[in-house]
Amino acid sequence: MIGAGDVLQVFVWKEPELTREAAVRVDGRITVPLLGDIQAAGRSPQQLGKELGRELGRFLEAPQVTVGVSQPNSSRFYVVGNVARAGQFPLGSRLTVLQALAIAGGFGEYAKTDSIVVIRDENGTQTVIPVNYKKLESGRDLASQNVALKPGDVIVVP
Repeated sequence: MIGAGDVLQVFVWKEPELTREAAVRVDGRITVPLLGDIQAAGRSPQQLGKELGRELGRFLEAPQVTVGVSQPNSSRFYVVGNVARAGQFPLGSRLTVLQALAIAGGFGEYAKTDSIVVIRDENGTQTVIPVNYKKLESGRDLASQNVALKPGDVIVVP
């Protein structure tokens, strides 16, 4: 799904003056020539492309519009607590807790690796997913412990 901060490539076939990059603003909209502001956030690139094609049909004969995400800046995860580099990180592809902890530079000296949690906000409801790194390290419960991250997840290392 497209989110605020993403940079989109809008391609209108045989219409170079309408083909461009568009940054999704904080309000979730992009500005398109002839159409003005269009809601982009919360839609797939295919859905947005179809709507742009329909709307541009008022001005052009059978426009063919393709939308791609050239910079997925809205997909991020966060790592806080006793790690080498706390902060926000891009979530460009499928990533697990173990991979995310490696990106954050590993644990600090006094990290409680058996008490890590992933906080996930889904539709306004927060879920806490416990992760025990000691089990991961020993190869036990890999399926339940090495959680796949979703955009917005916060990993807390006490």
